[in-house]
Order: sequence, then C-alpha cells, then structure tokens
Amino acid sequence: MILVRSNEGESLVDDAFSGTVDLISKLTPQQPGGMSLTLVRFDDGGLTYWHEHPGEQVLVILEGKGRVGDGHEECQIAAGDIIYTAPGEKHWHGALPGHSMTHLSITTVGPPKRYGAVE
Repeated sequence: MILVRSNEGESLVDDAFSGTVDLISKLTPQQPGGMSLTLVRFDDGGLTYWHEHPGEQVLVILEGKGRVGDGHEECQIAAGDIIYTAPGEKHWHGALPGHSMTHLSITTVGPPKRYGAVE
C-alpha cells in the first residue's frame, strides 16, 4: 500500500498550457502500464493544449468552473463532474474565463501526445 498525504507531491513543469497552470504529481505508475495521478490547478481561463493519451484518462473536477472539448463539442464542467477520454481521443480542458478550476487527472500507459493551443 502507498499513502500519499494531501500536502505531498512533486511540482511538475510543462509548457503545454495557455495561462497559469500548476501541476502536482501525486502518484506515478507503480508498474508498467499503471496509472498516474496528477492534481492540476488552472488559474483564470488557463487551458491545456490539444492532446491525446495512449491510455485512458479520467478527470475528477474538485472545484471551480471549467470547460472541456473534443473537436465535436465543448461542455462546461464544475465540481463533482467526471470526464472520461478513451485512448487516442484528441481533447483539451481547463478553466472558464473569469474562473479557476482544479481537477485530478488519472491516466494510464504513459505521457500524452501534444498538439497546438486551443483556438
């Protein structure tokens, strides 16, 4: 068993965002193809770039208001919402303008493939 306290985690640097976004790695994969857990805080209007994951991703919205899109639709999201993206599904997510948003990102199989900024 591994216990990660609320004040534990490693700050990550990633340039695949617009705006101010803080990432804290809470858990790294413990076996090949295992899951990782990252706490992501988006300041006012901050967004990921377009990206896709080689494995599954689940986002659990903890606080604030945000939005998510996949090229076919864009949805507003809020605390308590859960978003699932399938392997290879191109998408983006982040905070609504004028709001911040925090989510847990649970992913499997490795790092995402990144594309350009959301227009």
